[in-house]
Amino acid sequence: MHIERAMIEAAGRQLAVARLRPERPVAEPPLVFLHEGLGCIAMWKDFPAALCARVGREGVVYDRWGYGRSEPLDRPRTPRYLHEEAELFLSAVLDGLGISNAVLFGHSDGGTIALLFAAAWPERTAAVVTEAAHVLVEEITLAGIRAAVAAYAATDLRRRLARYHGDKTDTVFRAWHETWLSPGFRDWNIEAELRRIGAPTLVLQGEDDEYGTPAQVAAIAAGVAGPVETALLPGCAHVPHHQARAAVLELAAGFLERRLVGGLGHGTASVMRPS
Repeated sequence: MHIERAMIEAAGRQLAVARLRPERPVAEPPLVFLHEGLGCIAMWKDFPAALCARVGREGVVYDRWGYGRSEPLDRPRTPRYLHEEAELFLSAVLDGLGISNAVLFGHSDGGTIALLFAAAWPERTAAVVTEAAHVLVEEITLAGIRAAVAAYAATDLRRRLARYHGDKTDTVFRAWHETWLSPGFRDWNIEAELRRIGAPTLVLQGEDDEYGTPAQVAAIAAGVAGPVETALLPGCAHVPHHQARAAVLELAAGFLERRLVGGLGHGTASVMRPS
């Protein structure tokens, strides 16, 4: 797997990008990986490369504005920050890389961004895979964030995040928790927008996710207009691609082979306990 790293301008910001090029890519379109609310390129580790190699497609991973090696945030977020990431920044990243159509693989906030992009740009979305995505605010989500705030103050969480975000760490963490815990975000909900998603969608979540319940999976499956498959992963919390790596690779690769190679199909399939 050859990895090309670069900085690109997207929506007026400098963002770090990694392009993953298998030795013999056999299919289009590429996979675009979207990280979680405290994530970055490096925190995916080698999972994107493994999935790209498995399905014979190129991949793109990038640090969103404020994260990893990208330009720091310089203003407060609004309750529409996920819409802005989908409709402004992700669109600009794809344009800057010359990608007209993509498979979106998003984790947590990244999964929500993938759904919002698929709703806004259906003609540019070949398929969507979400892990632990949110489409509404649950009390378990807020409780999990409050627990993370306490851990940031009392444990080595800040030091561990600083390995990836450097001197941007406090800003990244504050932007994440202050937005989600703000009164203006309490009624945030994107269920109505899901009906504009016609692309095949795979919805993954750990059974022990500390930031969401299966209600998130059910809402996505009920809301999207295109074919949808779901999986609740046993013994897995909020990071399925690390905590249930083999299962996620198998589910994602099988989904893409069925939906993009074998035809788009119709209807809903539910796989609740993959082996």
